[in-house]
Amino acid sequence: MAVEDRTSTVEGAAEGTATETLAAAESTEALAVRYSVAPGVRLKVRSGPGTQYQLIKVLPLGSRVPINCQKPGEWVTGTYGTTNIWDNIANGQYVSDAYVNTGSDGYVAPRCA
Repeated sequence: MAVEDRTSTVEGAAEGTATETLAAAESTEALAVRYSVAPGVRLKVRSGPGTQYQLIKVLPLGSRVPINCQKPGEWVTGTYGTTNIWDNIANGQYVSDAYVNTGSDGYVAPRCA
């Protein structure tokens, strides 16, 4: 009987740890910095850092995006100037930094690998 109790306790502890890990991940995601897309712009999301890459989707007006990392690519002129910086907003999804209000003309996140 004692062995069963220990197993239950260990399983319960493992479940608690998994739940805490999930909660921490969700909390971190909720706290991630999001940047505003330029007003009045429905920003195109591409599969790579340039307009020649496949169009994945178009963001709705008033969108805010996370920037996971940034990489140089095609030069684009937009609401916030001319730049070759592209922002990775999700796995395999890039937007031109020329339309994202980061408050900087340079990199605000690590370079993508």
